[in-house]
Amino acid sequence: ELQKWRCPEYYENNVHKMQLPFSNKLLGSTVASEEKQEKRQQQLRRLQELNARRREEKLQLDQERLDRLLYVQELLEDGQMDQFHKALVELNMDSAEELQSYINKLSLSVEQTKQKILQSEVNIEVDVVDSKPETPDLDPLGSEQSLEDVESINEFEPLFAEEQPEAEKPVAAVQPVFNLAEYHQLFLGTERIRAPEIVFQPSLIGEDQAGIAETMQYVLERYSKEQQALLVQNVFLTGGNTMYPGLKARIQKELLEMRPFQSSFQVHLASSPVLDAWYGARDWAVEYTNREEGWITRKDYEEKGGEYLKEHCASNVYVPIRLPKQAPRAAEAAAPSRTSGSGNPSEQA
Repeated sequence: ELQKWRCPEYYENNVHKMQLPFSNKLLGSTVASEEKQEKRQQQLRRLQELNARRREEKLQLDQERLDRLLYVQELLEDGQMDQFHKALVELNMDSAEELQSYINKLSLSVEQTKQKILQSEVNIEVDVVDSKPETPDLDPLGSEQSLEDVESINEFEPLFAEEQPEAEKPVAAVQPVFNLAEYHQLFLGTERIRAPEIVFQPSLIGEDQAGIAETMQYVLERYSKEQQALLVQNVFLTGGNTMYPGLKARIQKELLEMRPFQSSFQVHLASSPVLDAWYGARDWAVEYTNREEGWITRKDYEEKGGEYLKEHCASNVYVPIRLPKQAPRAAEAAAPSRTSGSGNPSEQA
């Protein structure tokens, strides 16, 4: 079968194509300009909220640092030189001039951050079409918080890069030159013959189980040769899996390989394989309607559950299988028995 599917003509004639649902609204060219503007405006609002939150966090950290430095400066003004020099060592500073320089820079940074917060609160409404997202100015100190603001804007730049050129020109409904439906199709080719093969080789999907052929051989080996010859004369196939094309021929091929040379066998296919199980349960229920055998009370079912009953009273008849005893190990058989010098002869034996 796989050799046939390698032919392009055979593939085109036998592949099944299923059309999946899709929508032309997914195309960027057909999206309304109002929707694009609303989307850009929402993105700008999220960006403004993010920058405002970052500025507030930065302002809080800078204010704490400034308060700390001002406290150290007060120690100098109060004449507490020992504590002042100890605080300078903790701040990794060398002199009072360096301390004053850092205080001036932090004061300027705090004032600029406050101005940015006030400006962002005033300018809430932004014209999305005519303006671009503002990039916050870097602080003189080049702190980590200001770099994070820039990085947050860089995360949104691809969104604006895609949408901004669209706003500069009117949006026109352009019909694609290709068939969009072909990009939303599901093709079933060799999968149609690979999926039924799982019934014979469960290892294809990682299941450590026996296939149909291996199971048949295992069952037949439990009987004598005479009984095997009788059983293979009426191999009956039923169930939904028998609807696969060629399943009967495949079972005959497997039996031909496992049975002795020139032995006969018969494989029969059910006339209604999908409904056979239902018909069997129906006939059984009609036959045992007025008999207690095979029936349970509602109380037992609610107490024990279906899984318990399936495993015990409603399961198949247990047939014990006699397995040959394992031969004793050669090492144990050859090892001499160790006996102690004391004790009676019977215990030593």
